[in-house]
Amino acid sequence: MRLLSEAEVSRSNVFSFVDPLQYAAHIRAADIEVFPTTKGEFRTQLTQVTFDQQWMQRTEENLPRIHRGAIRLDRKVFTFLTEDQPEVYNRGKLLSVGELCANDNDMQHVVTTGHYRFGGISLKLEDFAAKCESMLGVELRAEQCNGVLRPPPELMKRFLELHALVAALAKTTPELLTIPELVRSVEHKLTHAFLACVVGCNPSKVMEATLRNRVVMDRFEAFIEAHPNTPLYLDQVCVAIGVAERTLRAICEDHLGMGPVRYLTLRRMHLARRALTRALPGSATVTQIATTHGFWELGRFSVAYRETFGESPLATLRRPPHDVTTKADRPQRLHRLPDKNEAGFELIEFGAGATPAMGSQAPITPKAGDFRFDLVSRRACCQICLDRHSSRDIAGCVRFFTLTQCFCRPPR
Repeated sequence: MRLLSEAEVSRSNVFSFVDPLQYAAHIRAADIEVFPTTKGEFRTQLTQVTFDQQWMQRTEENLPRIHRGAIRLDRKVFTFLTEDQPEVYNRGKLLSVGELCANDNDMQHVVTTGHYRFGGISLKLEDFAAKCESMLGVELRAEQCNGVLRPPPELMKRFLELHALVAALAKTTPELLTIPELVRSVEHKLTHAFLACVVGCNPSKVMEATLRNRVVMDRFEAFIEAHPNTPLYLDQVCVAIGVAERTLRAICEDHLGMGPVRYLTLRRMHLARRALTRALPGSATVTQIATTHGFWELGRFSVAYRETFGESPLATLRRPPHDVTTKADRPQRLHRLPDKNEAGFELIEFGAGATPAMGSQAPITPKAGDFRFDLVSRRACCQICLDRHSSRDIAGCVRFFTLTQCFCRPPR
C-alpha cells in the first residue's frame, strides 16, 4: 500500500477553534478579526478544501459575533449562508439563504445573532474571468461582479448541494480528495455550478447613502488601526474622521449592530484576552496587559472582563498557555485503498459488461473497466458503478462526479 505524501493529505483540512483570533487567522483569502458579542466559550469548526485553482471553505460558529476585515486583492471571493439560521447582516444588510455575496476589497463588517453557518468559494482574479469565458462563454471580469446576487433557485440549490457534499468528503473520507481524477472532476463541477449562479445575476443596487456610510466606516476603521492601544473618545474620533457623533452612532448601529464606543471596547477586550491567554508564566501581569490595550481603570476592566468572559483576568492569566487550534479527529496520514480485500472490507467486483442485481453478494468475473463497490463504506469509485447503483446505496456525493479510471485498480 502506498503512503500518500504530505502535499496530497493537506488538500483538505478540518480545524476546531476556541480562540476567535486564531480562527480568524485561518480564514483564507481574507484578513479579518472576529469578536464574540455574548458571554460563553467560542467554538467553531472550519473545513477547507484547496483545489488547483479554486479554494472553498465552510464553517460553523456557536456564538453571536461581529467581524471586521477585507478580502485579499488577488482573489474573487463569494460567500453565502449554508442554511436557515438567526439573522446575519453584511454591512447592515440582512442576508438570506439563496443569496451570493460577491465581495469587493473594501472594509466590511458582518454581524451574526446566533449559531452561524456559512460557506465561501474563491478564484484568482484572472482565473475567474478565464473560467467564465471557457465554461459559460461569457466575458465577465471580477471587478464587474460585486454586491449581493440572487441566482435562480434551482441553480443555487445545485451549488449548495455540491458545496456541502465536498465539505462532507473532507470530513469523512479525505483520502478521496487525494485522487487526481476525482479532484479534477470535483473542481470542474463545483466551479461550473457556482459560475452558473453568478453569470446573468444582477447585483442588488447600492444606494448613494449606503456608499457614503461605507466611506465613513472605512475612515473609522483606519483611525482605530492608527491608534491600536490608545483609549479613544467619541468626540475625538468624530473630529478625526469628519462626521457628527449622531451620524457615526447611526452608521455603526446599522453596520455593527452596536454603537461605536461599545465596539471599540469590545475589540480591545478581546485583544486583551488573547494576550492574557498566551502570556508565559511570570512574563506579564494583568496590569501590564490591560494598560497596553488601553484599559487604565483596572477595577472597571476586571468587572467588564468578568461580565464578558465569565472569569477574572487573573484566572485567565494563571492558566498555562496552550495551543487553541486543534484538528478534528482524523488520520494524520492516509493510505490508498487496498487493491484486494486485505483490510477486511466486503467487496463486490463487477465486470464492465455485467449488470449485477443490487446488493448481490456473488462476485462476477472482472473484465476490462472493472470497478468496485465497498459494502462497508458504501463507496463507489467510477461512473459505471454510479450508473448502476442508486445514491442511497453509495456516498451521496459520488453521484455528482465522473471518473475516467477506477482509483482502487492496482497500479500498472
